[in-house]
Amino acid sequence: MSVSVFELFSIGIGPSSSHTVGPMRAANLFLAECSKRSLWEKIQRVKVDLYGSLALTGKGHGTDKAVLAGLAGGKPETIDPDTIAELLNDIRKNQRIVFNATHLIAFNEATDLIFHYDQFLEKHANALTFTAFDQAGNMLHTHTFYSIGGGFVLDDINFEQDSLDQTPEVVVPYPFKTAAELMAHCETLGSDIAGVIMENEKTWRSETQVRESLLHIWHVMDQCIDAGCHHPGILPGGLKVKRRAAEQLNKLTDPNTPEIIREDRMNWVNLYALAVNEENAAGGRVVTAPTNGAAGIIPAVLKFYTRFDSNPSEDGIITYLLTAGAIGILFKLGASISAAEVGCQGEVGVACSMAAAGLCAAWGGTVAQVENAAEIGMEHHLGLTCDPIGGLVQVPCIERNAIGSVTAINSAKLAYMGDGTHYVSLDQVIKTMRNTGKDMQSKYKETAQGGLAVSVDKPAC
Repeated sequence: MSVSVFELFSIGIGPSSSHTVGPMRAANLFLAECSKRSLWEKIQRVKVDLYGSLALTGKGHGTDKAVLAGLAGGKPETIDPDTIAELLNDIRKNQRIVFNATHLIAFNEATDLIFHYDQFLEKHANALTFTAFDQAGNMLHTHTFYSIGGGFVLDDINFEQDSLDQTPEVVVPYPFKTAAELMAHCETLGSDIAGVIMENEKTWRSETQVRESLLHIWHVMDQCIDAGCHHPGILPGGLKVKRRAAEQLNKLTDPNTPEIIREDRMNWVNLYALAVNEENAAGGRVVTAPTNGAAGIIPAVLKFYTRFDSNPSEDGIITYLLTAGAIGILFKLGASISAAEVGCQGEVGVACSMAAAGLCAAWGGTVAQVENAAEIGMEHHLGLTCDPIGGLVQVPCIERNAIGSVTAINSAKLAYMGDGTHYVSLDQVIKTMRNTGKDMQSKYKETAQGGLAVSVDKPAC
């Protein structure tokens, strides 16, 4: 399996990569199948069944909205978040959907979008099935998909092989599944991790295109930070969570605020992370990095580098993102980036590890120091549960990104100040994270059935 960093860093909408972006992409894939089978004129009804975590936290994570928008032809990379509410209102009011933006069919959300709260399919906790029927009620086509985290989508046929979004399979010049293999490539080439990943990325696009695309990813991340810093108000969903980033920016730029607060760089890092994840919780445009629930950490740490480093550069940004992407690939291949599968250690923990490695690399750290930074970042997130209150990507998710960002910076500092030698390897931590996720009870894995989700009083959402 060959994974590009651009699969880990993809532009989409909030609030969840596995519950919003993935299901929308699955709907897009189902549309493509119907087109390939020339079914447009025959289809009169489509039914969608949501299973496991997609059912239990689907409404809080916007799965229902994502599925409907996807069936209407919307794509996570291009859909305007401001148009979704009007689109959903039309579907629900008229009980119809413009299937693929071309074919009008009846759609009653009460009977055609079914939440199976107590049923998990075997392969993954995030599963959904699309079924198309003709006028007489005969089934024309059905397909089950699994949203495995980070917006990646698989089906039964290739669950163990690859993402449906990447066909045909390609072979990169420097394949790796473990940190040891990646570091061996670095030694052979006399290169850093970013250099190895750049060579692999050139399998799909030129070096110039890689650089331009990565800088565009950073531009979108930076725009998201700016948007979050200037959008006050209350987040949707029923918890009445107040957006804090705009107010914090005002305090940090107010000359009456004590200097020790204004000049504390970690206060700015907290601000950047809160800004991104408040935008995500509001359904705004974000960069999946490697998931939406953890989308604030990599931008916040990169903003820390570009703003506070004595000599930030475009090369530093490229090195940061390529290195972070390499670490994300290791976790995706060796464990999981899905909270529904391994808890929040697979989202915030992975993002922290990625950001720590990226920052250490941008500072000029050795390959060993970078691997150490990634290991530290995850080691102290092992066992982190996913227990969103009300099934919303708000509490504790937003603050958790701020904490993860600061931890990533400290992890990079600890590693950079050492010589790269350490007792626990990144590969051992990845294996431990995978096993911990397997042992974790399902109620702590994005089902909103345990932890804070049931220990804190909340209004009906």
